[in-house]
Amino acid sequence: MSGNMVKTENEKPETNGPKKENEPKPLMKDGPPNRGHGRGGGRGGGPRGPGRGGLDRNKGPKRDDNRQIRNDLMSIDTSAIGDQGNRRGSGGGPGRDDRNQRMQDDRMGRLPNISGPTCDLPPMDTKEKKFSGRARLYIGNLTSDVTEDEIKQLFAPYGETSELFINAEKMFAFIRLDYRANAEKAKRELDGYMRKGRALKVRFSPNSAAIKVKNLNQWVTNELLEHAFQIFGEIERAVVITDERGKPTGEGIVEYARKPGATQALRRCAEGCYFITSSLRPVIAEPFEQLDDMDGYSEKGLFKKTPEFYKEREIGPRFAKQGSFEFEYGARWKQLHELFKQKEEALKREMRMEEEKLEAQMEYAKYEHETEMLREQLRLREQDKERQKREWEKKERLAEEQRRNDEEMMRRQAEEMQMRIHRQNGIFSKEEELRRRQQENTLFMQAHQLSSLLDQQEQALGNCGPGNFEPPGRGHLDMPPGRDFDQGNMGNLPPEASIRIRGIG
Repeated sequence: MSGNMVKTENEKPETNGPKKENEPKPLMKDGPPNRGHGRGGGRGGGPRGPGRGGLDRNKGPKRDDNRQIRNDLMSIDTSAIGDQGNRRGSGGGPGRDDRNQRMQDDRMGRLPNISGPTCDLPPMDTKEKKFSGRARLYIGNLTSDVTEDEIKQLFAPYGETSELFINAEKMFAFIRLDYRANAEKAKRELDGYMRKGRALKVRFSPNSAAIKVKNLNQWVTNELLEHAFQIFGEIERAVVITDERGKPTGEGIVEYARKPGATQALRRCAEGCYFITSSLRPVIAEPFEQLDDMDGYSEKGLFKKTPEFYKEREIGPRFAKQGSFEFEYGARWKQLHELFKQKEEALKREMRMEEEKLEAQMEYAKYEHETEMLREQLRLREQDKERQKREWEKKERLAEEQRRNDEEMMRRQAEEMQMRIHRQNGIFSKEEELRRRQQENTLFMQAHQLSSLLDQQEQALGNCGPGNFEPPGRGHLDMPPGRDFDQGNMGNLPPEASIRIRGIG
């Protein structure tokens, strides 16, 4: 019954298609009306396309359903899906953009804190985060009357849901489940589920917040990759891709919780050179295009009602006979692919040689740079040494000049002191001379008085005694002419005066 219903839906556009080619196209906001995918995609606001969604009604080239999902993702801002789904609780607008910018600036400010040694990084938490981007599903081929409650009720048996986004005009939706296992179960059971005559198309949504990191060396691990890229935003998962032997391939995947983190990482790594180890190999960040290697391309997603389909499927698998027409052109195809493989291998070898050459040049340039830096440091130290030497010489000259000035000042002070002492001594000698002269004058006066007294006594005795003879010059002292009486010259007095003085005494 369901098959007949699908068949009826697939046949409707086929009968109505030619009639509408010459009719005026209705005005629609979300694209041309003849781009529907029917059951295969559920995209477009006009009449559905020719069922099981491979071709449009004009029988153009086949459409890739995974590409359709990516186009639906590009038509909306995936960073705002959660906000639009929860708009009733939080809201958005320019204020949120400013807040995101401030958060990005704060995270970029942490770069100096993680630029130190990374030898002992803590192990990564491998526990799956709830409501991660890996548990996000795309739901296609809906009807325009779908509601949020209906979608939530449809996915309720598979765990908790979050960030539901519905585009009713283009008839698709996105929903995030709590864990990857629940999302896989929901996808497995709901893909192809019939709802109102349409088979739902459930796929894992390509993670637009994931980036691919290239040019990693062999010392980059999952922990170092997460440690280096956490400055751009919250990381849900970071892994270094390895080969079948467990050796790193030089590439990694970083999945952010929000698209602004991935956008910031792409922009910063493209504008500058971001190194995560001591090696001067900048990491190269690119948008990560996830390929669907789980579901692939099934028969139910293929539009079969075309001549090309029946032409390609009329003959089954076989081997061509040697020398046949099929074998000749089959060999040409193989030669073409072999040529591509050889050129690819040659290009890879050339790339490896260029990388080794660049590594050698880098090491030599690094050695030269370090040597030049050491020379520059030595030159700066020599300049600093010369500067210190000049400063010490200047200080020594100043100290020597200060010492000489101090000595000269002390000498002058000593001379001034001596001069003051001499002047004081000269004053003292003059006073002593005056005192001495006063004493001499006093003694002279006393001697003169004594001499006068003796003369009077002798005269009195002579008048009283016989003869009354007085020798001439006995009545006064015989002093050398022009000389004062001096106590120090008493030894030069006439003997008679000395006798008189001693006799009186």
